[in-house]
Amino acid sequence: MKIVFLEAESLGEDMKLDHFFEIGEVVIYGKTAKEQVPERIADADAVIVNKLPMNEETLSGARYLKYIGLTATGTNNIDFPYTNGRGITVTNVAGYSTEVVAQHTFAMTLYLLEHLRYYDDYVKSGDYIKCESFCHMDRRFNELAGKTWGIIGLGAIGRKVAEIARVFGCEVIYYSASGKNKNDTYRRVDFDTLLAESDIVSCHTPLTERTYHLMNYDAFCKMKESSIFINVSRGPVVDEKDLAKALKKEKIAAAGLDVLEVEPMDKDNPLRKLDDSDRLLITPHIAWAAVEARTRLLQEVYKNLNAFQKGEQRNVCTG
Repeated sequence: MKIVFLEAESLGEDMKLDHFFEIGEVVIYGKTAKEQVPERIADADAVIVNKLPMNEETLSGARYLKYIGLTATGTNNIDFPYTNGRGITVTNVAGYSTEVVAQHTFAMTLYLLEHLRYYDDYVKSGDYIKCESFCHMDRRFNELAGKTWGIIGLGAIGRKVAEIARVFGCEVIYYSASGKNKNDTYRRVDFDTLLAESDIVSCHTPLTERTYHLMNYDAFCKMKESSIFINVSRGPVVDEKDLAKALKKEKIAAAGLDVLEVEPMDKDNPLRKLDDSDRLLITPHIAWAAVEARTRLLQEVYKNLNAFQKGEQRNVCTG
């Protein structure tokens, strides 16, 4: 079996791929442009990929291809009618990053809630040395205890966030865009109610037709002006120009994003003009990337491929 990694750099340079050589011949590319895919997989039996499109354009010349292993949960880059029609097995990995994405959600929330950028800058600028009081309190902040935390998407990550939010003393409410998630532990509400009642709104929903630009200007205007918005799900859930407008007009207090509509960030992204890090925090799609999570991911990718070679089905996706 010839195995081709097309985006090994997306796993991190500290991750080792040695065990894949036990399965077959391995060719590793750190990164691959879309137009390079056909040539690089022309004689591959298996392809390991993250975000590159897997469709007729990229796969038609790969006559030996029998397997695509995703190093991710999302399958938006797979043309399933085409892969299913060719009998190509596709697998993904779910649940490997639940703990750290929830952790990152709270890291972003607390950073914004307590104005940590402002206070860190205040001390490091030397102003605290000149302060006549032991305590400087120019930016007011509140406790999470007693606040309402609204969750969009109560899947595994959403439930983990809900669990932690309750430990902080929050009331948790949730909205299910698909209508499928039902949980008696937390109060399920409609979208407008979640926006109106929540002090924190965090997104943990898949990208679907229902959730594309779910968070637009109208949605932000229904939120409390004191509220914080967090998105660690998919970039296109948020209309970025509308978020920029909502922040400028102070319709919400702050926003934290780990995902964007175009990644890497487009130079014309309207959020680039907002340089107030006390109100807008953007991280470069790293919520999932703890060492432990990437190690689990790679172990699962290996197990999926090994199972396929043995004729077993493991984490197979069909669309």
